[in-house]
Amino acid sequence: MALGTNTKNYETPNHPYQGERIADEATLVGRYGLKNKEELWRAQSELRSYRREARRLIGRMQGQSEDVSGEAEQFLARLKRLDILGDSDELDDVLGLGVTDVLERRLQTVAYRKGLANSPAQARQFISHGHIAVSGQRETRPSRQVEVREESAVAFHETSPLADDLHPERADDQE
Repeated sequence: MALGTNTKNYETPNHPYQGERIADEATLVGRYGLKNKEELWRAQSELRSYRREARRLIGRMQGQSEDVSGEAEQFLARLKRLDILGDSDELDDVLGLGVTDVLERRLQTVAYRKGLANSPAQARQFISHGHIAVSGQRETRPSRQVEVREESAVAFHETSPLADDLHPERADDQE
């Protein structure tokens, strides 16, 4: 592959014209304020990679080698840091995850759930315009995965006009 060429990091559906799937995708795009279905497909591909890794580790653990259990612990720790898995969940639980588990950890969704925006679409706009910060660091990617320890540090950036409680876009907070 030549340098500088971009590759897609998602897979499109095998059958493009299935009414039920299209309706489900449209519902998720609306509920999570995604820009387009491509973002949903990226989340689905990320979930597929989690499941693929879990299946690989489960298969290798049949041999009970110690290096595999360490790998599995690291994999589970990463998913638990992102709050995709709970503290008591095991490797088998990764296979039962849904795409909403991945979408819930996006900065856009976290900002909306914390009440920084009135809708997921508005949260997306605030983030892309640089009004939202994580641990004081301005963030402009709505798709950024937020870890549990960072969740409490999601707030308006200190230089943002939205940091003022009297800003018109925050008027809903006053009622």
